[in-house]
Amino acid sequence: MASDIVITSDSTTDLSPELRERYNVAISPLGITLGDKVYTDGVDITPDDIYAHHAKTGELPKTAATNVGDCLEFFKKFKDENKTVIHFTISSDMSSTYNNACIAAEELGNVYVIDTKNLSTGGGLLVVAAAEMLRNGLSAEEIVEKTKALVPCVDASFVIDSLEYLYKGGRCSALAMFGANLLKLKPCIQVKNGKMDVSKKYRGKYGDVLKQYITEKVSDHSDIILDRVFITHAGCDPKLVKEVTELAKSLAPFKEVFVTRAGCTVSSHCGANTLGILFIRKSPI
Repeated sequence: MASDIVITSDSTTDLSPELRERYNVAISPLGITLGDKVYTDGVDITPDDIYAHHAKTGELPKTAATNVGDCLEFFKKFKDENKTVIHFTISSDMSSTYNNACIAAEELGNVYVIDTKNLSTGGGLLVVAAAEMLRNGLSAEEIVEKTKALVPCVDASFVIDSLEYLYKGGRCSALAMFGANLLKLKPCIQVKNGKMDVSKKYRGKYGDVLKQYITEKVSDHSDIILDRVFITHAGCDPKLVKEVTELAKSLAPFKEVFVTRAGCTVSSHCGANTLGILFIRKSPI
């Protein structure tokens, strides 16, 4: 029965409290190590804490996958209620969270683990899609099959104002950062096949670049499923966020537009002044 199914995810899907409540999504948080302390993602640490620590010390945080024990404890409370769990994780290419969840699921049974091959609201789109299927009365097997088919169709990208966090995290060279700063380049990071890569480099002021990026992404919306779109950002200026959100609405007739803050995982990789538009296409990207 549909009522015996619960949709869950790790904390990297960046769903707002309102969306988690709306769809009754339970969250399994990752760990965040900042300095000599270990925190729980979204519980006792926020992206703003990360930015403040970096500004003060120059240190970046480290994310820690949920281990097998964490997953067993998380899943068991639902198993004890005789519920079937459909659990979503960050890309298996970015974290061992997926593999650990699979080990726990195999031990407990009645738990399906879906590798989003994504991060942030790229995974959040899949969680919401699954939750809508549950509302429509689909079985667990049907939800899993249909959601897995959507995984390669998620179009998730972000434009980054500065390469500093990527450089310090070992994801780009000092030469690349110097060149980007000198030429005022703003890289667009695209998630594809579970990995992050630079798909394009924009040049100019960040606000102008974001408007160009949004326009390029959604002006031709013939291949976009228009049910929903996420505008997800890491502490960008509210006025700018509003401007690009209104631009997206004017370019494509999305039924719902969700504006969300990126959580600690994206913030740890990309830093503040990062913004993306995320949606699902009708065909694989």
